[in-house]
Amino acid sequence: MFDILIKNGNIVDGTGKQQFKADIAIENGKIVDIGNFGNVPAKKVIDAIGLTVSPGFIDMHSHADFSLPGHPSADNLIQQGVTTVVVGNCGMSPAPVNLNTIDQLKRYVAPLQSGYEFPWNWKNIKEYLALIKKKGTAVNVVSLVGHGTIRVAVMGFEDRKPNVNESTKIKKLINESMEQGVFGISFGLVYPPGIYTKTQELLESCKEVVKYGGLCTVHLRNEGNKLIEAVNEMIDVSKKTKIPIQISHHKAAGRENWGKVEKTIEMIERARKNGLDITLDQYPYTAGYTFLSALLPGWVHSKGVKELIKKLKRKEIRSRIKKEMLLMLSDNQSDTENLFHSADGLWESILISYCKKNKKYEGKTIDVISKEEDKDCFDVLFDILVKEEAVVTMVMFSMIEGDIQTVLRYPETIIGSDSAGIKGKTHPRSYGTFVRILGRYVREIKLLTLEDAVRKMTFLPARRMGLKDRGVIKKDNYADLVIFDAEKVSDTATYTNPCSFPVGIKYVLVNGSIVLDNGKQNKGLFGEVLFK
Repeated sequence: MFDILIKNGNIVDGTGKQQFKADIAIENGKIVDIGNFGNVPAKKVIDAIGLTVSPGFIDMHSHADFSLPGHPSADNLIQQGVTTVVVGNCGMSPAPVNLNTIDQLKRYVAPLQSGYEFPWNWKNIKEYLALIKKKGTAVNVVSLVGHGTIRVAVMGFEDRKPNVNESTKIKKLINESMEQGVFGISFGLVYPPGIYTKTQELLESCKEVVKYGGLCTVHLRNEGNKLIEAVNEMIDVSKKTKIPIQISHHKAAGRENWGKVEKTIEMIERARKNGLDITLDQYPYTAGYTFLSALLPGWVHSKGVKELIKKLKRKEIRSRIKKEMLLMLSDNQSDTENLFHSADGLWESILISYCKKNKKYEGKTIDVISKEEDKDCFDVLFDILVKEEAVVTMVMFSMIEGDIQTVLRYPETIIGSDSAGIKGKTHPRSYGTFVRILGRYVREIKLLTLEDAVRKMTFLPARRMGLKDRGVIKKDNYADLVIFDAEKVSDTATYTNPCSFPVGIKYVLVNGSIVLDNGKQNKGLFGEVLFK
C-alpha cells in the first residue's frame, strides 16, 4: 500500500519533454514509482484526471527569510504552487550579525518583515536556519548569505572600502557561512552598503565562495542607463573568478533603456559560449518593488537608517537631495540604478505599498498624496520616510511588456518572484508570479509551451542550486509536487488588490505530505531547511 497515489494525471516532469499520462506513487516522502497502478491501494488517492502534475515550483529569488519566522505557513507561496524558496538575495540575509551593528541591520531590513515581529536571537546563518527548522516551515528553504549583511556586521554602513583588518573579517564570515551550508553569496549593488562595494571587493569575496563550489547572485549595480556596463562588470567577475553567476530579476528600467535587454542577453549568451556560467531570473511584471528609501542618493544612507532620518529632518540636507535627484533625472548621470526616465514621470510612477504606521498612504502614488496634503512631492517623500522611520516600501512602474517577453523567451531564464512584502498594498508578484506564467504567458498569449514554462520553474532552478533530488518528477526524488488545472490556473492579484490568492491550483505536496488539499491549505509545516 502506497502512502499517496496520484492517478490519471498529465505529467509535466520538469525537463521540458512532452507531457504524458501516468500515475505517481509516493512513500516516505519520495516518489517510489511512476506508471499505471490500476487498483493498487493507497492511504490517500488523488484523482488528477484532466489535471496537470508537475514538480513543485522553486522560487529562485525570494526574500521570504524575513517573513518566515513570523509567517511559517507561507500561504502566498504555497497557494501558487511554490514548494522551495531560495532566500538571502540582493545582498540581504538575516545573518550573520554583530551585536555592535545589529540595530543598524534590523532598522534597514524592517520593511521586508511585513510587520511580523520576531526576536533576532541568532548570531550566524546556522542559528537562523535552526530557528526556521524548529518553528517549522511550509516550504523548503535554500539559503544564500548576503554580502551586504556581512559588510554591516563588519563595518556598518560605512561609505568606503574595507581596510585590511575588515577585509579579513569579511572573508572569514563568508567562509563560516559557506561551511554552515549556504549555497552561495548574494550582492545588492544598488542598496547600501552594497552600493559602496567596488569591483575588487566583489572579486575577493567571490574567490572565497568558489572554494566551496558556491554561486553568486547579484542585483546589478545599475538596471537603467548603465545596464550594459553593469552586466559587463559581472561577466568580468565571472571570467576572473570562475564563479557561477545568477543575474537577479533582469530588466531595463526607464523609457530610454527599454530594449536594452536584447543586447544584455546577447552578451550573456556570448559569455556562456565562451565557457562562463551565467544565467538570470525574472518576475513577469512591468513594475518593481523595493524600499522607498532606495530613491535617495547613496551618501544619504551612510551610517545607517537612524542617521538617514536625522538627515531628512534638516532643511539644507533636503535641499541638497532634491537638487541631486533632479540632476540625476534630467541628465541621466546616476552611477547607481536609474529607475525613472525623467522627473516628469517620477511621482505618478511610485505607489506606496506598505507603511508600518500611516496606513492611509498605502495604495496611493506620491503625486496623489502631494495634492491631498498640498505639499511638494519631494517633501512628501522625505516626510513619509521620517514618519515611518524608513519602514515603507514602494511599487514603481518603470518597465515595458516587450522586454518582459524578451527575457522570458530566453532559454536560460529562471522564474523568481522577488517576493518580500505580503501585507498592505504590496506587489502582486508575492501572490501571483508562478500562476501568471502559466495563465498569461502559456495559455493566453502562448509565449511559452507548458512544458518549457514548468522547466523554468522547476528543473532549471534545481539544477542552478545543485538540488539533485528535486525539480524533476522521477523515481527516488522528493515528492514536491503541484497539481493544477492548466485551463483555469490564473493569478488574481493586482496592484490595487495584491494580497489575492490565485485560482486553479488544486493540490500541493511538500516532501510527500499534502499541504494544499483540493484548493484548501492545511496547517502542515512539511518543509525542510536544505543545506549544500
